[in-house]
Amino acid sequence: MRPSNRTIRWFETLSHEDVAIVGGKNASLGEMIGALVDKGIQVPPGFATTADAFREYVSANDLDDVLEAQLTRYHDGRLTVSQAGMAIRTAILDGEWPDDIAQAILVGYRELSARSGVDTVSVAVRSSATAEDLPNASFAGQQETFLNICGEQALLEACKRCFASLYTDRAIVYRELKGFAHQAVALSIGVQLMIRSDEAGAGVTFSIDTETGFDRVVLINAAWGLGESVVQGAVEPDEYHVFKPLLEDTSLVPIIEKKCGLKQRKLVYGEEGAGTSWVETGTADRQIYVLSDQEILTLARWAKIVEEHYGFPMDIEWAKDGRDGELYVVQARPETVQAQTRIDVLHTSSVVNAGAVMASGQAIGSGAASGPVCVISSADEIARFVDGSVLVTGVTDPDWVPVMKRAAAIVTDHGGRTSHAAIVSRELGVPAIVGCGDATSKLRDEQLVTVNCTRGDRGTVHQGEAEIREESIDLSALPHTRTKVMLNLADPGAAYRWWKLPADGVGLTRMEFVISNRVRVHPMALLEPRRVADPRERVIIRQLTRGFSSPAEYYVDRLSRGLARIAAVYFPKRVIIRFSDFKSNEYADLIGGRVFEPHEENPMLGFRGAARYASPLFRDAFALECQAIQRLREDMGFTNVAVMVPFCRTVHEADQVLAEMAANGLERGKAALDVLVMCEVPSNVVLAAEFAKRFDGFSIGSNDLTQLVLGIDRDSELLADQFDARDPAVKWMIQRVIAEARTCGSSVGLCGQAPSDHPDFAEFLVACGIDAISVTPDSFVAVKDHVAKAEATGVAVNHSKHGSG
Repeated sequence: MRPSNRTIRWFETLSHEDVAIVGGKNASLGEMIGALVDKGIQVPPGFATTADAFREYVSANDLDDVLEAQLTRYHDGRLTVSQAGMAIRTAILDGEWPDDIAQAILVGYRELSARSGVDTVSVAVRSSATAEDLPNASFAGQQETFLNICGEQALLEACKRCFASLYTDRAIVYRELKGFAHQAVALSIGVQLMIRSDEAGAGVTFSIDTETGFDRVVLINAAWGLGESVVQGAVEPDEYHVFKPLLEDTSLVPIIEKKCGLKQRKLVYGEEGAGTSWVETGTADRQIYVLSDQEILTLARWAKIVEEHYGFPMDIEWAKDGRDGELYVVQARPETVQAQTRIDVLHTSSVVNAGAVMASGQAIGSGAASGPVCVISSADEIARFVDGSVLVTGVTDPDWVPVMKRAAAIVTDHGGRTSHAAIVSRELGVPAIVGCGDATSKLRDEQLVTVNCTRGDRGTVHQGEAEIREESIDLSALPHTRTKVMLNLADPGAAYRWWKLPADGVGLTRMEFVISNRVRVHPMALLEPRRVADPRERVIIRQLTRGFSSPAEYYVDRLSRGLARIAAVYFPKRVIIRFSDFKSNEYADLIGGRVFEPHEENPMLGFRGAARYASPLFRDAFALECQAIQRLREDMGFTNVAVMVPFCRTVHEADQVLAEMAANGLERGKAALDVLVMCEVPSNVVLAAEFAKRFDGFSIGSNDLTQLVLGIDRDSELLADQFDARDPAVKWMIQRVIAEARTCGSSVGLCGQAPSDHPDFAEFLVACGIDAISVTPDSFVAVKDHVAKAEATGVAVNHSKHGSG
């Protein structure tokens, strides 16, 4: 016979309206079982003790007076938080179960066992406070969870420990930080069927990018074994990003990021049949992904469904059962940081004059801070932490919240972006870098450093104190312009940072930046690794390409996903990706590159751009670039991507490149593919009408065009004062090609620094009737204003129907 609803409630009888009865975590489980199981989401069954059961336990053991007395002594300064918390927890653990509550828990446990077809089922015992998992306070990691609890006495003991965890040091401090009265908060316990992820993997999913608030990606972390390894930040997990708007089309695979984490160890069932233990992972498990592409997409679709049901971004814990191979959602709570930020305000930070990089890892937050290092090896050393220091430790355990809120910044050897401690760091507004690997060995006490999380998903620790600049931009105040203002983006790791800017798309993505930072290896060295002479480089290539079906697949995968992160930011607006434009000396600097590159006296005017693509020396490498674009557009679904050919000297060269592209599956006009050409060689202007027949538009590269019109090496320091895109000869060329393009019905834009530096140059471009101006993100607001003012003066001619966006 089931016990009364006063003591326990089965998950299927709960909804999100029952937070006051069973806490946020358990109410959410009930909500998902009731509303989302029919949509394909799987949630393990279980039951929850009620807030009334907790209060009855407290009352039956005369604990109210203990709580009040200990907290009063803490607030009066007679006890530390640790002393008060310890006294309260001891009193709770020493209490006796009221018979009706214990009996209700055991009856529920027996029914759950019967459902599973065993005598004593293994369960997860989770704390769920009545004030937690709210949209403005996560309470992540503040109370305890106990895994693989098997047997009635073990269950009752774990439940007591959950009750006691309401008064951990971290929970006491966090409640006070968030303004919750201690004795107004009760604790519910979730008893949930254990998923055998110890034989597979588990992790955390966010329906939003945790650092930038970019709301069109799903972020997934995964590790082998039980999910606590990810939650605790004890390992460097896999990380996957999935683009939500393309998930509806099941023929697409919009996974725009896949990082294979080290996953050094995993949490598994204990040897005695209960509890858990840590074991080292094997070499093979460290080198492969935890999830298949289809499993990644399933979790992403679930995240989207959960988010749409709740109406705000969600933080979801999931597990894969190693026996039935199925995925399950085991928890879901609101995301509490980015959901609270204003979408019409862009906050940016930058670090100026930073010193040498001493350590790096995954950035948490987008700020920066300086301070002296304080290395803390274990919780036993917390008392020696100095307020305002940079906390450096192996793992940022949630127990350390009292210290974290006093730190200028946090740096750890281990952990991922979805750990409890990372969540709390974001809530506290403390910049953090996790997963550095060697920060505790490289940094020393009292060393002055700057922690920099301002440049995307990679955070760096710099020697010394650098200047930190902060800026807030009211995006709602930006003017509308007829001329498109687009962005130049190159770094996939920082691309999400700019999603709030109301840009008209991306006017220039330099493929070579992605190659040098994400691929790192010369493409021909991947196609012909035997020709690489340096044995050290051969070892690096083998290490980088391990786990891929071939070295060439490594190149295509890394390049396509890097470009996808940029293509996603402004989808479905146009994103123009320029094929690689390395000079021969730059290509030679890539891993394995020297044997494949000629020595040139003037690489700036040598074997670069379009000249490479049909050359026997590079044709096979160009084919890999085409494959990456094809995968980006056809497999992932980013049909907003257009491509651009750089440094195309002659019409004959243009025909060769177009033929080479078509041979590799990229045909102009097919599947709405636009192919543009850079206008940076005077011949592009002189024969603009001929180039317009072959391409869908022009993008003026003002730096190279200035170099070739004035005959000045753009890198020459001696002639730098004469290098100016506003020179009358250069402006004549620009005006001419814009006029020719408009006559031919082609779009024409400009990507360069001049409109950012010189308002009069922006006015000149608008007067010429240019369709689009593409600038760096930090120049966007200024150029948008320049263009608006120029248009307001009435100098702009009527724009053609063609746009660069």
